[in-house]
Parts: sequence; structure tokens; C-alpha cells
Amino acid sequence: MTEQADGQAAWGVRDMDSDASIRLDSFELEIADIAEADLQSLHALSLAVGWPHRPQDWATVLALGQGIVARDAIGRVLGSAMCFDHGGEFATVGMVITSPRLQAQGAGRMMMEHVLRDLGDRRIGLNATRQARQLYKSLGFTREATVYQCQGEATVPAAGTPLFEGEVVELTDALWQELPALDRRAFGADRRRTLQQLRQLSCGTGLVRHGRLVAYALCRPFGRGHVVGPIVASGDADAVAVLRPHVERHAGSFLRTDTRQQAGLFSEFLPSCGMLVYDTVTSMSLHGPWLARREAHDGAGDEGEGDRPIVYGLATQALS
Repeated sequence: MTEQADGQAAWGVRDMDSDASIRLDSFELEIADIAEADLQSLHALSLAVGWPHRPQDWATVLALGQGIVARDAIGRVLGSAMCFDHGGEFATVGMVITSPRLQAQGAGRMMMEHVLRDLGDRRIGLNATRQARQLYKSLGFTREATVYQCQGEATVPAAGTPLFEGEVVELTDALWQELPALDRRAFGADRRRTLQQLRQLSCGTGLVRHGRLVAYALCRPFGRGHVVGPIVASGDADAVAVLRPHVERHAGSFLRTDTRQQAGLFSEFLPSCGMLVYDTVTSMSLHGPWLARREAHDGAGDEGEGDRPIVYGLATQALS
């Protein structure tokens, strides 16, 4: 276990033996620190499996996490896996990619075993593609919820009677100071470092009610256009209120939101503004539950738990 400059604990990926390797039927792969890989190689890897990540998107996750790559004898990057620390007690795993030529040879399992060994017994969450779900299940992960990847050309829906109380504003320095505590109540772990990184890249809106921040949404360049996330609110109407300004700002261009909400006002608002369900992934956990009860039950919306906030929109599928 190493220690990062900001005092947060980090697992020992960077301390691995330089000769770590994965033996497959036909050849051997070297396991190396992902920090040793160049952005162009990582970008080529994600392109090979159809992921939309730009080099800049890779740079963001590299700044926030640690991980490994699998390289062949001539140095080509053929696999990756990353982990992201959220306050020392919880971590997410993401950017788990194997090139098409390796997907049937067990490289993904071997990389995951490396990452899980370094994470120990802390709670772990991830979002599994359909292709990887069985692998994660075999490693002990359990299903919690479905994530709906909603995207398309943004259109401004007709304005209706506001259903929320309060005022939607741009996030000020003072509101940014309130944001980590609100986010922690929704996410269930401290992702202050993630929020600090995203602040540099994002435009943010907040809903202020009775003098305090009760909902927020961040929007930044990602993939084919922009992504709105995280979105945190205590009810559907509040979530729509902080999302709408980003839709209006990006009308006519590509916009994406990843959500676990299957029914209710928020999930109905997304297709009304051009963001249709494009794909789904599955939120899974290891060593204990990950998601708040309301969030894990699709479409819980505004029912039954007062003003307790939940995550309506993911930061990314890797960071969650």
C-alpha cells in the first residue's frame, strides 16, 4: 500500500513486479502500470471495442485512478483495468478492456484478479457490459441495478409548469463548498477528489432551496459530445430542474446521460429532449451493497424517503 500526495491511501499497483505477466495459450502478455502507457495506445484500445472515449477522457480517468495494462512482446497495449478510490472504504473498478483477439482467452479475468488482489476487502462497485457480466459474477460480484445509457441530439422540450421549489443557478464558489457533502449523502462514499477534477472540466447548475444546495448537475465534454453527470437530487422534479439548462445549452448537439431511473418524471424527460436509451450496463458490487436502496429500485422517484438525495446521473460508467 502506498500513500498519495493528498494523503489518501492508494493500492499497490505501482509497486508490482516489473516482470508480472499473463500466460495465454498462444503467447505471453506483460502486466505493467497503466501510467507507463501513452494516451494514443489507450485510445486505440478503447476504439477497438467501440468505446467513445477521447484521449482527453482517458487523461481524466488516469488523473483519478490507478491500474494496469497488458502488453504483448512488441509493446502493444491489448488490455487495461483501473480502480478508483472513494474515501478509502469504497472503490469502483472501470476501464476494463481487452482487445477482441484476447476476449476468449481469459485475459480479462487475469487482469481483474490483479486489480481485486490489490483492493483487498473494501467494498467495490462496477458497471458491467453484457459481455463482461458473467465474468464479474464468477468473481463474486452481485447484481444491483440496470444503468440506461441515454444519448442523442439534444432538443429543448416544451416548457411546463415548474414542479420544483427553489431557484436553479450556476454553481458559485460557495455552492461548490456545499457540493461534496450533498454528493456523499447520495453516493455513499467520499468522491471529493473526483469532484475537484470534474470541476475543472465542467459547467455546473445547482438548485438552491431555503438557502442551501439541494441538487446539482455537471456537464462536460466527453466522447461524441457532452455528458451530463453527476446529477444528484432528492426527487425527479429537482433532477429535471438542474438537467434542463444543460439540455437548452446543448440543443442541436450530442448529449448523453447515464441513469438508473427506469420510470418516473426524470426518465420520461430524457427521451423528450432527445436522449434515447442506446445501451444498458449492470451495476454490480462485491463485499457488500453499493447503491442506496431508493436508487437500486428502478423508478423510485420521489417516494417514501423524504429529501434524501440519490445519484440520478452517473459521472461516467467507470467512476459512477
